[in-house]
Amino acid sequence: MDITAKITGIHYHANCCPPKLKAVNYVDFDINNMPTTCILEGDNFTYGFSKWVSPKRSRTYPYERVYNSLISSNKCVTVIPIVKDEGADGDRDFLQWDTISLMSLLDVYVILAHYTEAEKNIKAEIERGKKNKITNQQFDNDYVKRKLEKLRQYKSSSLHWNLEEMQKSLPELIDKVKRDHSKIEDVLGVKLKNKNGIDRFKKKIEGGLENFKTFSRAKAQEAQSREQQTEQPKEALSTLTKAKITITNYLGGEYYFTTDEIEIKEDTIFLIEGKHTKDSDLPSLGDIKDGFLKLMLYTNLEDVQINGKNFNTIPVLKLTSETITGSIKSTSSEEDIESFLSENSYTKGKIKRIKEIFKEAQRNNFIVIIEWGMRAKK
Repeated sequence: MDITAKITGIHYHANCCPPKLKAVNYVDFDINNMPTTCILEGDNFTYGFSKWVSPKRSRTYPYERVYNSLISSNKCVTVIPIVKDEGADGDRDFLQWDTISLMSLLDVYVILAHYTEAEKNIKAEIERGKKNKITNQQFDNDYVKRKLEKLRQYKSSSLHWNLEEMQKSLPELIDKVKRDHSKIEDVLGVKLKNKNGIDRFKKKIEGGLENFKTFSRAKAQEAQSREQQTEQPKEALSTLTKAKITITNYLGGEYYFTTDEIEIKEDTIFLIEGKHTKDSDLPSLGDIKDGFLKLMLYTNLEDVQINGKNFNTIPVLKLTSETITGSIKSTSSEEDIESFLSENSYTKGKIKRIKEIFKEAQRNNFIVIIEWGMRAKK
């Protein structure tokens, strides 16, 4: 199912479990020693700063870091590696167009970066016999600092900055990646992934942004098809229907996303972002904040249509667990909420977190559901 929508701006009150971020002086900037999220301070500027350790979002909670930076500062910047190659015996992830789309919509400035150094993963070799894996990859700090200097003088929007990064910086960075991967192989005596994959990536980018969008969407859809059966908590959600959403901004740019689930009741469509835990009574805070970042978009959609028909939208964050009983919503009565929390013996800390989550939902006009659910079996 294909959904179209428009967005003219992001209005969202982010305040759930605000972290105590460390303040780092720009004079001391070293991307490799920086916290994953912090406040970067310099002469006449303050940034909410975050960095990704991989361009893939599903393993290291980069959205949580971006969310925390958005809570803490009016201007936010995030550093993303364009490729992460963990060695011939490991994984390799590439930057996707949807990542840049989401950051642009959230008014986050993206600095694309690359790794120049690494260490051999001795643990993987000893414990699993994998000789060709690397770890502790290090960014090119001088490169990132030059980008920050440029950003300090930049007067246009994050959208324009991010498009420039994609069009101008990305092709040059790919050549740097190939060079540095060869150096890492020589220094460490390990093999990385076949460079043909990087060449294909470069070719797609050099074909223009539209070509790169198409390539990225195809890769994302392949991943969704592989993961659908194992990632969805079937019994907890009303439908297994994923839906593509194409969002158009006020400048005419298009952004492509996919809901975890949808449910349609008459002229209302429920856009559901699902998070699940098998062993805990509540998904991790990282998972929850990851979900909030998508809800920032869904709560600001306008002119939502399916096949030319307009729909009202209700965004939903569904938190499922295999260790609890019953169900509760952020729209439930105080009495019902207290009964649910008591029945499931939540700790004081978890109760406080749940109430903060519900407060965020109420302030931003979406629904949070907490209920029992199981993942689909393979």
